[in-house]
Amino acid sequence: MMDWTDRHCRFFHRLLTRRTLLYTEMVTTGAILHGDRERLLGFDPAEHPVALQIGGSDPADLAASARIGEEWGYDEINLNVGCPSDRVQSGRFGACLMAEPDLVARCVGAMRDAVRIPVTVKSRIAIDAMEEWPTLEGFVRTVSAAGCTRFVVHARKAWLKGLSPKENRDVPPLRYDLVHRLKAEFPHLDISINGGIRTLAEAQAQLAHVDGVMIGRAAYETPFILADADRLLYGESAEPPDAHAVVRAMLPYVEAARRRGAPLSAITRHMLGLFQGRPGARAWRRHLSENAHRPGAGPDLLLAAAAFVPEAAPLARSA
Repeated sequence: MMDWTDRHCRFFHRLLTRRTLLYTEMVTTGAILHGDRERLLGFDPAEHPVALQIGGSDPADLAASARIGEEWGYDEINLNVGCPSDRVQSGRFGACLMAEPDLVARCVGAMRDAVRIPVTVKSRIAIDAMEEWPTLEGFVRTVSAAGCTRFVVHARKAWLKGLSPKENRDVPPLRYDLVHRLKAEFPHLDISINGGIRTLAEAQAQLAHVDGVMIGRAAYETPFILADADRLLYGESAEPPDAHAVVRAMLPYVEAARRRGAPLSAITRHMLGLFQGRPGARAWRRHLSENAHRPGAGPDLLLAAAAFVPEAAPLARSA
């Protein structure tokens, strides 16, 4: 998610779950080819497995960008054909490419020829007045013919004209049934579903119909839901991490990031929801929000904020 899933967010999430695949923010081909690659592509080895999500529509530029991503050590390259923002449309990438499946197929083919790691596609079910099932089925049929075997489908139509990016996340109705049908009609493809899934229980229910589940905003706003993913979804026997232990595990990372020039607030903004539903969670958020931006703020501030939350506090019933 743009402006959200940066390297600090991903390192934090990796402390909650070892097995789930993490995604970068969408990075444009222009930024990768001409920008500050350390800032845009750098990540901690602990983040593996991690996918680089790319935005673009020129096959040659996408191939070059995918090759750079592989060189930087990413485990997967994901082409974004789902983002509906105005700035994405103006660059002819994101969800508007749902109307150009042949071009997307050429892009995927060029990227697959350039790298040895998987190339995947994230899309919507359709855009604007296009019929949903014919659009989705035709898009996946065309792009899979170019060698793409894994699709992540946000189960909403995107209205590029008339709705804001925020409204496009909530207003168009969810059509999980169409993504389930997609898997049934393309059983040889790996189909993951995205959109409106808030809990691991909901993710488990979806796995009866599809191969994978992408959780976006719920994982960001209530990140501790990820703590039980390895046990519930991957069958691991280890107990989920304790939230206070996660805070303590962040301290060396915070210190190293500060030495590289990152302000504490750039890291703690991703952690505000860690204790959601627990006694003291509001005080935790407030202490970080009011103080993390101050000059010299460092690891001790995290410990001071966590002290507002009792150790081993149970989740509230409303969580």
